[in-house]
Amino acid sequence: MTPDRTDPETAIAEAARAYSNWGRWGADDRLGTLNFLTEDRRRAGAALVRRGVSFSLSQSFDMDGPQKGWRRRTNPVHTMLDTGTDAALGNQGFPHGIGGADDVIAMPLQCSTQWDGLGHIFDHGKAWNGRPAEKVVTSDGDLVTGIEHMAPHVAGRGVLLDVGRVVGTGGELPDGFAITEQHLTATAEDHGVVVGRGDIVCVRTGRLARARREGWGEYAGGPSPGLSFTTAGWLHRTEIAAIATDTWGFEVRPNEFDRAFQPLHQVAIPNIGLLIGEMWDLDALAADCAADGTYEFWLTAAPLPITGAVGSPVNPIAVK
Repeated sequence: MTPDRTDPETAIAEAARAYSNWGRWGADDRLGTLNFLTEDRRRAGAALVRRGVSFSLSQSFDMDGPQKGWRRRTNPVHTMLDTGTDAALGNQGFPHGIGGADDVIAMPLQCSTQWDGLGHIFDHGKAWNGRPAEKVVTSDGDLVTGIEHMAPHVAGRGVLLDVGRVVGTGGELPDGFAITEQHLTATAEDHGVVVGRGDIVCVRTGRLARARREGWGEYAGGPSPGLSFTTAGWLHRTEIAAIATDTWGFEVRPNEFDRAFQPLHQVAIPNIGLLIGEMWDLDALAADCAADGTYEFWLTAAPLPITGAVGSPVNPIAVK
């Protein structure tokens, strides 16, 4: 049933009640849906490697990225601390001709390919598992569900759903296109895969490909294809471990209500406990999947274990 677009509050509240995983893994849980990614599921994922070909699913981390400063999100600033020039001129003070280079980077943790941690979004002041938001994330960081707790766990069976190729035109969906459960299941059927417990699902819309062709434009925060709010039930029922897209915000933009901001996030992160990835580069992987007809693979995508962080850069690696 399509929610009343004039009443996001009711739709969000109903979905949160229907699809809540609060307490499912105990009061002290820090992993949410990553609990579905068990050792058995990880072993099965590793067995998918056949050819040994690998793909980085990360965008670049540089000053030419998509960010425009919204909510103080900027592109990375990379600065050299020591250089070959310093070494050649003898300015480094090392003996017997040895020299070196060193560098530093300053960036928001969610400026390029990244994971949204469980402390990233709240629902009416509640964080994942029903905890009070003010007790979870403070100026000291996420004291309970910091993304460092997920660092050992994000590796398993990856599944690509190339909705852009199956449903779109020229491999791309238009901005504002809401991907429904029907689109996801039709794409899975086309690819010959079944999405299920413990999977890390990658949804390609073609939005990043368009941004690369036409310029960043409104890629960061502007209109985009993405998941419909109505997919909350599918996200819960399939028991996937995580989901990632090639878009800035995972869900369709503009959102499907007259006045709302990221309503699916509000259900998926604090209530379902779902790990969400954004701005992944799925194009090369998608081309290979289309060529060999195989849309499942081994995927490792560990966040950096930054203590107390609510998000993390990631370089996901798919191996087929």
